[in-house]
Amino acid sequence: MKFLMVCLGNICRSPLAEGLLASKVPAEIVVDSAGTADYHVGEKPDLRSIAVAQKNGIDISHQRARQFSVQDFDNFDHIFVMDASNHVNVLKLARNANDQEKVKLILNEINPGRNEQVPDPWFGKEKGFDDVYEMLDIATDKIVENYLK
Repeated sequence: MKFLMVCLGNICRSPLAEGLLASKVPAEIVVDSAGTADYHVGEKPDLRSIAVAQKNGIDISHQRARQFSVQDFDNFDHIFVMDASNHVNVLKLARNANDQEKVKLILNEINPGRNEQVPDPWFGKEKGFDDVYEMLDIATDKIVENYLK
């Protein structure tokens, strides 16, 4: 089973989602993250994401941003996006219905069909990162429950 977490720049939300899910699944489960934009390719996650993860016992400092690509549809079973914009951008790259079926808004795991979005904490303060962490913690618990049990 392979999971991909996707946000805009792959330095705030998706690295947190990757770290959270990876901390909850066996090592043989592949968890990765990517961004729909190429702004931060090769960079570490935002220091505020690293800090909130560390505060909760998770180290994401080793992660490096990368851009989502069409090949990710072949490499991953499930692709979770953080917001509607990411959803649209990933679906634009889908080649067929099978690709499209892999893409889901991550918060729909908690509240199916409500299409709620994980807010981008980039322009906010540390509290926004804490809030995002809490949302993603609950969502990744649901992913484990829905896909791995």
